[in-house]
Amino acid sequence: MLALRFHAPGDVRLEDVPEPECGPAEVKIRVRNCSTCGTDVKIRANGHVNITRVTTMGHEIAGEVVEVGPEARGGFKAGDRVQVIAAVPCGDCHECRKGWMAVCQNQTSVGYQYDGGFAEYMIVPEQVLKVDGLNLIPDGVGFDEASAVEPFACAINAQEQLGIEEGDTVVIFGAGPIGCMHVRIARGVHKVGRVIMVDINADRLAMSADAVAPDVTIDASSVDPVAEVLRLTDGRGADVVITATPANVNQEQAIAMAARNGRISFFGGLPKTNPTITCDSNLVHYRQLHIHGANGSAPAHHRAALDHIASGRIPVRDLITRRVPLAEALTAFDIVAKGEAIKVTVEP
Repeated sequence: MLALRFHAPGDVRLEDVPEPECGPAEVKIRVRNCSTCGTDVKIRANGHVNITRVTTMGHEIAGEVVEVGPEARGGFKAGDRVQVIAAVPCGDCHECRKGWMAVCQNQTSVGYQYDGGFAEYMIVPEQVLKVDGLNLIPDGVGFDEASAVEPFACAINAQEQLGIEEGDTVVIFGAGPIGCMHVRIARGVHKVGRVIMVDINADRLAMSADAVAPDVTIDASSVDPVAEVLRLTDGRGADVVITATPANVNQEQAIAMAARNGRISFFGGLPKTNPTITCDSNLVHYRQLHIHGANGSAPAHHRAALDHIASGRIPVRDLITRRVPLAEALTAFDIVAKGEAIKVTVEP
């Protein structure tokens, strides 16, 4: 079968490999969609500390069950349409027992320690099944939509922490697929007021604005976003700020533009080589700001995302603006790297 394999930084290859065999406690699926994200692009260029062997990439996965091991959990059967979690908690550590599976200290990941979904077939490992990480796709939800559940789940996790109230003014840094999902969750789930989207790529900002219609867009390549948000809010600032970008300056700007009692999500991680920012601690102190990290998602967030899509509250299909066959998966990475689409999905 065809699979996209990571060998080393800068060395990712489409290869013909043996079709995987299903173990007694595993489930084998035929991959129908595996969507791409910026993390895939970073792994291609730089590798990842948790990828220590030749590995099939891809972690935003939906497919069809073709084989179920006799000892596999979950009661799955051939023909079931399923979606797979990416970050896999252990289920046993202190954090997991507390219900904090998104920050499991023993977390493993599909596409890292386990072969992922840029392939015709893949194995869902026993550890995924142990934590209820293989989900039935509801009727009416396509494989393509289900492949967008993983980033959607991460955005749900972040927004759950922020105490968002109806009518809040929300600023979202980043006009990529995650930024678009944040817009829709803020509106569809939390019923916020004005939504402001900020990006430095004017073309991407316009493309995403056409899809999710934020109330205001700010091209930060030519406008100071802090000054503009303060102007738009009569000097009060934003109630909620989400930085869905890997940019140090955006985190600093988030603190500067947050209103009193403002809530900030540092959603996008920073480069390992430059992970620090300058924080005006007095702003945090006197405005009583709340700064939250956001790390991936828990299995429950995936089920919530599927429910939101199935109910029609949060549409995602229109955010998938490019589809490529598995044989052109590396082209999908290039599209993501250039910001030429909102969401790109690979269809084996």
